[in-house]
Amino acid sequence: MSSLDHPSLSGFAHGYAEVNGTRLHYVIGGEGDELMVLLPGWPRTWWQYHKMMPRLAERFRVVAVDIRGMGDSDKPESGYDKKNMARDIYELVLSLGYEKAHICGEDIGGAVAYSHAVNHPEATDKLALWEAVHPNEDMYGIPMLPRPGQEGLQWWLAFNMVKGLPETVLTGRFRPVSDWIIDHYSGSPDSYTEQDRAIYAAAYDTPDAIRAGNAWYQAWHQDMADDKAYGLMPITVPVLFLAGKSAPVIFLMMEKKASDLRTVEVEGAGHFLCDERPEDLLAALEEFFA
Repeated sequence: MSSLDHPSLSGFAHGYAEVNGTRLHYVIGGEGDELMVLLPGWPRTWWQYHKMMPRLAERFRVVAVDIRGMGDSDKPESGYDKKNMARDIYELVLSLGYEKAHICGEDIGGAVAYSHAVNHPEATDKLALWEAVHPNEDMYGIPMLPRPGQEGLQWWLAFNMVKGLPETVLTGRFRPVSDWIIDHYSGSPDSYTEQDRAIYAAAYDTPDAIRAGNAWYQAWHQDMADDKAYGLMPITVPVLFLAGKSAPVIFLMMEKKASDLRTVEVEGAGHFLCDERPEDLLAALEEFFA
């Protein structure tokens, strides 16, 4: 297995846990009494937290997880609704010997973290999300046809929901997709090293990896039904919510979901705060979790 397939981080160890009928891969380190769980998004792996983990580990026991279908975790045929994926994380926390944890997530990982706080509040200490909302019916209004001069078209939302085609087209060719996402949705593409770009592309370059990553999107209809069942203000734990250029839109969405909410706009940032603005993100997390 190459360093691109299985990158390492000094001071942290790789581990695996059998939870909720699947096997999750995680990277763990730190000596703190409190557990902090970090959940990545698409198209990323646990590696998206590598710039932040050493400093977080000075205070917390830190575990960055390849969520179901990602990286070195199993890629089963089913179970990708966020409620079930939150159960994965709940059982992982218990397997590590903790009754509760701080749960953090970006993008798809943020949706899983959100669901964890809603469905397992007794096991969620505090919740931190950035550039993430749980799938809801407002997303049916996302345009797929751009107007003249419109930027920011999220074409992959529909493409990833097509069963069978993406893995046929993209297997062995995911690097251009990964680079395009970085170059168009990051506020600072130069914050990515060649190693970063290669690791992310390699993680989604096989048929199973593409199929499993797309299954996170194909489960959105069930996620939306779950969101409706949760009702208003379903999150009872303290929440920190950060966003870059999407802040004006997604802050409004989150205000309906949590009564104890703090928001932070990271000005000038794109979608991937862990990669491009780790210092700003760390400062906000350290203040919130103090």
